Amino acid sequence: MAEEAKAKGNAAFSAGDFPTAIRHFSEAIDLAPTNHVLYSNRSAAYASINKYSEALTDAKKTVELKPDWSKGYSRLGAAHLGLAHYDDAVSAYKKGLEYDPNNEALKSGLADAQASASRSRAGPPPPGNNLFGDAFSGPEMWAKLTADPSTRAYLQQPDFVKMMQEIQKNPSNLNLYLKDQRVMQALGVLLNLKFRTPTSEDTEMPESSPSPSSPPERKRAAEAEPVKVPEPEPEPEPMELTEEEREKKERKAQAVSEKELGNAAYKKKDFDTAIAHYTKAMELDDEDISYLMNRAATYLEMGQYEDCIKDCDKAVERGRELRSDFKMIAKALTRKGSALVKMAKTSKDYEPAIESFQKALTEHRNPDTLKKLNDAEKAKKELEQQEYFDPKMADEEREKGNEYFKQQKYPEAIKHYTESLKRNPKDPRAYSNRAACYTKLGALPEGLKDAEKCIELDPTFSKGYNRKGAVQFFMKEYDKALETYQEGLKHDPNNQELLDGVKRCVEQINKASRGDLTPDELKERQAKGMQDPEIQNILQDPVMRQVLIDFQENPKAAQEHTKNPMVMNKIQKLVSAGIVQIR
Repeated sequence: MAEEAKAKGNAAFSAGDFPTAIRHFSEAIDLAPTNHVLYSNRSAAYASINKYSEALTDAKKTVELKPDWSKGYSRLGAAHLGLAHYDDAVSAYKKGLEYDPNNEALKSGLADAQASASRSRAGPPPPGNNLFGDAFSGPEMWAKLTADPSTRAYLQQPDFVKMMQEIQKNPSNLNLYLKDQRVMQALGVLLNLKFRTPTSEDTEMPESSPSPSSPPERKRAAEAEPVKVPEPEPEPEPMELTEEEREKKERKAQAVSEKELGNAAYKKKDFDTAIAHYTKAMELDDEDISYLMNRAATYLEMGQYEDCIKDCDKAVERGRELRSDFKMIAKALTRKGSALVKMAKTSKDYEPAIESFQKALTEHRNPDTLKKLNDAEKAKKELEQQEYFDPKMADEEREKGNEYFKQQKYPEAIKHYTESLKRNPKDPRAYSNRAACYTKLGALPEGLKDAEKCIELDPTFSKGYNRKGAVQFFMKEYDKALETYQEGLKHDPNNQELLDGVKRCVEQINKASRGDLTPDELKERQAKGMQDPEIQNILQDPVMRQVLIDFQENPKAAQEHTKNPMVMNKIQKLVSAGIVQIR
């Protein structure tokens, strides 16, 4: 019920019927007293009819209910500005910009408030200034012109809007446009006066040759020449709209009302009713693609993906014809992509969805769209792997790779092992064999990566540890290689390859301990060790730094350190890296 009252209030507000909008928003507030949006909307309606005290009360309630909502501070600033509380208005707009620094409405409001505050501090204008400057300052000018039925239609006329903008920039420009009856009518509205627009019956026709006996009249006319303020008269009849213009305006207002009702039904999951309202809105106004977009969103929720895609395509086509905001076009393309993802059953089905997301990103780079694109590409890749999965063919490709390996044709072997892994990415043997090829070719980082993947897939597969240890040995990371071989022996204690690997690592580590390294070997090992993050951490550890000092200067303390296995393990790593030598 609250949503329905809100929808009616929004429709009345869009139609310029602010008292009715206030009534509907009040009904909605009675039903949902903690909804901050309702207070915000009613505050805007009050401000539109210059009831700034009531607008301020609602704006304060909005901020109280939702302190981090930037629009609440926009309402608060506008209300303070209408009441000439300029410093409070400045504070409100600045507070809103803390939550939304790029909000143009807040920036514009802040500029108006600061300008009004400056004028108020400067005191009254000098006698030569335009008498009506304040009437044209601030956003309240446009609110007053919109609220008054006699000037509302003028805002649809570009030349009138341009004149008012010129006057707002420089109030002295008023003298240039006083002959325009629309400007005079607007001036009356802004000053709360009722001017009579002159007609042929009211205008005095001058004599063909002025009589010399009337100098006083000519003098009075000259004195009144700079600014002639008409006497207040009964309010003239508002400008009549053509039948076509009136019908179009009414249709647009009805369309907005239908959209709001559709939104309310959508939130209640009453999708059929929402579809009916959005369709009616489209029939009333085909120049707003948001109705198509909302209907597409409803079809998406209902699982009617083809209907959703059709509406999105129509929205893009119509939006380009109307030169709609590029963000709306992007949104339509994103929604189409979402529907296509829902329909996808094979990897090929993801291609049009990915294309739609990519097109949306060319219109507007939105993080949500980018995430949807990444998810679609990931899902496509996973499906491709599933569709390509064939263990039998994977074994055949692995055997072909083995033949090339025996012939020492390692690049060809890698090609077949890679194809085998595409067919069956869970086979540790193919990773082990490809790691051996990479090691033979000197591509040690790639070999290490494959060996680690092999162990990850099957922690009991001894060849994986042998491949990894061999790569680490060739990288001269003897401590790490020793750990790898020892880990493999836990699963296969009698594996001769692993036992030989341990022996080779121990020989190299002892060689460094005895100081048998040549100067070049020592230099190379030290440089490599200093690049190892583990070695760096040991050297930066204050405890280990003290231990090293004790080994040099305090034999008794050093003897105690040798009883600590963790300390000795770190010392051994430094010895193996050539950083520390024991004599």
